[in-house]
Amino acid sequence: MSLSAAGRPASRNGPGGPWPEVLAVLPAAIRNIVSAAGDDILSRVEEIRIRTLKPLMLGLDSGDVMISPDGSPAAGRGQAYTVGEEDVNRCLQLISGSSVYALEEEIRNGFITIAGGHRVGITGKAVLEGGRVKTLKYISGINIRISREVIGAAASLMPKIIDRDGKTIHHTMIFSPPRCGKTTVLRDAVRIISDGLPEYGLPGQAVGLVDERSEIAGCYQGIPQRNVGVRTDVLDGCPKAEGMIMLLRSMGPSVIATDEIGRAEDVRALEEVLNAGVRVIFTVHGSSLEELALRPALNYLFRLGVVDRYVLLGRRGRAGVVEKVFGAEDAAKTGVAKC
Repeated sequence: MSLSAAGRPASRNGPGGPWPEVLAVLPAAIRNIVSAAGDDILSRVEEIRIRTLKPLMLGLDSGDVMISPDGSPAAGRGQAYTVGEEDVNRCLQLISGSSVYALEEEIRNGFITIAGGHRVGITGKAVLEGGRVKTLKYISGINIRISREVIGAAASLMPKIIDRDGKTIHHTMIFSPPRCGKTTVLRDAVRIISDGLPEYGLPGQAVGLVDERSEIAGCYQGIPQRNVGVRTDVLDGCPKAEGMIMLLRSMGPSVIATDEIGRAEDVRALEEVLNAGVRVIFTVHGSSLEELALRPALNYLFRLGVVDRYVLLGRRGRAGVVEKVFGAEDAAKTGVAKC
């Protein structure tokens, strides 16, 4: 099977799904292999892993599979397509528009975001300057994480975080281990909050979204390519701490949303937003409240007791499943215990 102009496989990203943007950055040999994969594989792809002298691998919702030159799953390494050095170099050229130096800042962070909000992780030899990573060279590994818009991903979350009395949302942290759908759920929650959910007493809210990694709104030249709602203002590629304060002072949001909070400056900015009476919804990496409380910045946030809902996601059959909802008192006790 080959990907048609109609955009197979069917995707929730709109016409063409994620594949036109992803195929555009793959070297010819790998592009042909991925294009030849069946619908049952392509509809489940979460990652494409390209490692020098290693088998081409696709990360599916059920685990990784090695891929043969004809696009079918390989029985073993001997049957899989082996990625060459030229494949990796060409992929990097396509991702960077043949100007790797123009993306030095992104490469320093270990990833690049391409059109459509797809995130490309990069590994190689670190070049240090003053004890800090300046850039990477001798690139040997590329991981393309497929971004999919899943309308309705936050449907089960919303009833648990809506403040009906205040006609807004409760301050909410969404947390989970990697690949459990945090960003997908956050994106859909922002859409719902922005557009409103009348059946639950939630009118549309002005939302300020800080999208530091361009993964949530998938902006292209400043314009969101994902549906994040009609009342949402997006700061794309902006550091979270700075972005939250900029939105607070300039756009008058009722709700501020962002992804992957964790540093002390992020929490200080959140505290300022909370003190201004603006509601927040954000994500954090972690498997439990106890694990999060071991991180000093989050421990401080727990002890403040200002976040109302702590939502743990899992992936029972699919990503984005709400496993459990904790209250402020649960987090506060955990924070005190660990401080």
